[in-house]
Amino acid sequence: MKSKSLMMTTIFSLFPWASAFAGESALNSGDTAWMIISTALVMVMTPAGLALFYGGMSRYKNLLNTFAMTIVAYCLASVIWMMWGYTLAFGPDKGGIIGGLNHLFMMGIGVQSLSGTIPTFVFSLFQMTFACITVALVLGSIVDRMKFSSWIVFTILWVTFIYCPIAHWVWGGGWMGTMGALDFAGGTVVHINAGVAGLVLSFFVGKRIGYGKEAMFPSSVTLTALGAALLWFGWFGFNAGSQLAADGIAGSAFLVTNTAASTAALAWMGAEWLHTKKPTVLGLASGIVAGLVAITPAAGFVNLPASLLIGLVAGVFGFFSVAVLKRKIGYDDSLDAFGVHGMCGTWGALATGLFANPAITAGKAGLFYGNPNQLWIQVVSIGATAGFTAVGTVIVIYITKWITGGIRVEQENEIQGLDASIHGERAFEIE
Repeated sequence: MKSKSLMMTTIFSLFPWASAFAGESALNSGDTAWMIISTALVMVMTPAGLALFYGGMSRYKNLLNTFAMTIVAYCLASVIWMMWGYTLAFGPDKGGIIGGLNHLFMMGIGVQSLSGTIPTFVFSLFQMTFACITVALVLGSIVDRMKFSSWIVFTILWVTFIYCPIAHWVWGGGWMGTMGALDFAGGTVVHINAGVAGLVLSFFVGKRIGYGKEAMFPSSVTLTALGAALLWFGWFGFNAGSQLAADGIAGSAFLVTNTAASTAALAWMGAEWLHTKKPTVLGLASGIVAGLVAITPAAGFVNLPASLLIGLVAGVFGFFSVAVLKRKIGYDDSLDAFGVHGMCGTWGALATGLFANPAITAGKAGLFYGNPNQLWIQVVSIGATAGFTAVGTVIVIYITKWITGGIRVEQENEIQGLDASIHGERAFEIE
């Protein structure tokens, strides 16, 4: 009996999401309370934190459009998740690829249903917030120029056919989790997924009018800084909540999350200061997010020294991805969704394979703890996610074009600004 208990404890430590499928029958009120709080924290990240962060970086004439697209993405993903998204991601495994349809419209789940030690409704809501923010992150690559109607169609299709399968692969009993890929809170599922999708979408939508020829100033760095602070606050639920329990690993995840974000902010500031001779508030805010992204897949697997190094590299790597790489390649990723989420998410997934600490992960080790195979598994998971997302997003884009008659706004609307031309509103009164 003791050996069985030890085995189950080990499985839950290796894959915290696995407890949702283990059939444990005892509800833990402390775990439940923590997960309700964590869900609320992650919810704040999208319609508040991300809307402010992205809105402040967009031009003044498109600020409200950015808010609207962020909020509508959250609303759409919320409804999709409860109707069919949850069962596709966490329903009974079908060949390691997708979940079964047993829980369409949450059928078969009631107030007494448990996932591990928490109610299944709470688990589903927590997972819903991840789906919401992932598709909203994609928006950062194409603000200022995508049709609102096309964004709605794209969101519905992308959450259904791209996000849900990848979530199942990693967390829902699919092939990637079975292979042993480590992704504590969404390095592949959320950040690489969103970053690659954003890059692909930006190529199809095309560059903004005047890109590279005229200055495109943020509407409000103040809003962006406030948004970064709210994202940081919500990220504690994002990472520490991913343990699905109020325990020591959740506490460790909380610790390394804050440390990596702080270190990355300082590293980005230093790199920018050396490169441009000015330390900007926008750079600090971007560095915070870069560090949060990088620590996300590793949060429950690494110790404090590793989080310092992960944050340091993320800050420098993120800055040069945005300030140097993007300019050399010449693509128009409006708010750097790929540079921050795609690139730093990739670093975080690799770093998990390097620094996974067996003292935290119940014997699961990365390269620097004697297990080079873990790094290879991480590389495979990164490649599979990026490849599937890139190809799948292209297909989703073509379907969206067919349904809506195109994905880019009319030239005169883009020049006028989408706040006025699409929504009939203005964020600022300008004389």
